[in-house]
Amino acid sequence: MSSTSTFTLRFGSPAYNVGENPATPEFDLIERIRRRASLREDVILGIGDDAAIVQVPAGKQLVIAADTINRGIHFPDNTAPGDIGWKSLAVNLSDIASMGAEPAWCTLSLSLPTGDAGWVDAFLDGFLELAALHRVALIGGDTTRGPLSISVTVHGFVEPGRALLRSSAFEGDDVWVTGTLGEATAALTQWQAGASVDPVLRMRLDRPTPRLAVAARIAGIAHACIDVSDGLLADLQHICSASRVGAEVELEMLPALPELVAAFEPQRRQAIQATGGDDYELCFTASSSARDEIARIAAETNTPITCIGRIVAGQGTRALRSDGSEWIAPSQGFVHFA
Repeated sequence: MSSTSTFTLRFGSPAYNVGENPATPEFDLIERIRRRASLREDVILGIGDDAAIVQVPAGKQLVIAADTINRGIHFPDNTAPGDIGWKSLAVNLSDIASMGAEPAWCTLSLSLPTGDAGWVDAFLDGFLELAALHRVALIGGDTTRGPLSISVTVHGFVEPGRALLRSSAFEGDDVWVTGTLGEATAALTQWQAGASVDPVLRMRLDRPTPRLAVAARIAGIAHACIDVSDGLLADLQHICSASRVGAEVELEMLPALPELVAAFEPQRRQAIQATGGDDYELCFTASSSARDEIARIAAETNTPITCIGRIVAGQGTRALRSDGSEWIAPSQGFVHFA
């Protein structure tokens, strides 16, 4: 993703650059964060010591996910700090969801060009709003001076043998995705072109929805799962490689919001949906016998879940047009260091 210092369309908390407020000493920033962090009954010691102490429930395994988001790579320069806070946690919760786990605790490491307390407060508005929705306790982390970068680690629980893995897809499985695809990349595409950015698409870029409710229900039904962060075809290929199978995806079945359909002609839209990334939806496989149960889960969680293809023998992921011919993607998805 490209960076900018001129884009001003904002949602949620106000948009301003870190450093617009007077600098605050590091330990004062940490104290501001500590005062706002809520705890759970399984947190023995939270923020304030050299390390946190937590209690893992009996009979559960610990699931750990970590992600870093950087200015100019994962969000434009002037993204509202509350939206950055939300997204930095959401991308990690999406990884926890893809494992079929329940989140519990997180750590937060902030690299800031200056100790801007106002920016940190606004960042925490978004971060802690999402944390509260899923009972995630902020238990520690770090602050340091440097380019704007946020690293989050989330810890969660799963029952032994219940984790969703990439390596368990079977030939004949259906391939499903939650929600809709392509809106985040569409918003970025509009912005990069200097066009008006649809606010619905922009919200999907700034505040993705971790599909934890669906994940809790499909554990035990789904065979393999991954979250769509680098692009549908690229991420589905990870399942195929780990499971030693192939996949076929029907382009016409990729779910889209009306705002995306209205903004792009069909071929361009499908390319964005298949390869764009930053969706943070779940892509999972399941037996065809589970279709009715998946439909019930979709209705009960108020989340669209769409069957978009199938797992087949062989290797690789193929995207198919409505006439059955293969569509060759301009790229498979986002790749760091490419």
